[in-house]
Amino acid sequence: MSNAITVTVPHNLGVEAAKARVSEQLAKMQHDYVDKVAHSEVAWAGDIATVRVAALGQTATAQITVLKDLLRVDIQLPWLLAVLSGKVQQIISRNANEALRIGHASQSDASASAARKIP
Repeated sequence: MSNAITVTVPHNLGVEAAKARVSEQLAKMQHDYVDKVAHSEVAWAGDIATVRVAALGQTATAQITVLKDLLRVDIQLPWLLAVLSGKVQQIISRNANEALRIGHASQSDASASAARKIP
């Protein structure tokens, strides 16, 4: 038996900008948590990312759907990790909101701005 979590985050970035920010945040999380998980992978198919994370001998999966004005994250936690569902939901929601926050410049956005400022 697994526990399903759904997190939605509205945004006004459009699909491509939101997808770039989600990709950047996923790469950052893979780097930041590399010592805490046994394995993680992200596979994109169009505007949908499938994420698999193995930790504590359990595998959690997520599907991230990027829409023009909404990000939807559907997570399946195995029964052993279901007790952590509240904490997982908070972390996912916080990270998604941070990545999509208005005024937040992704690294690629910041690089493009810096390139435009060079005379």
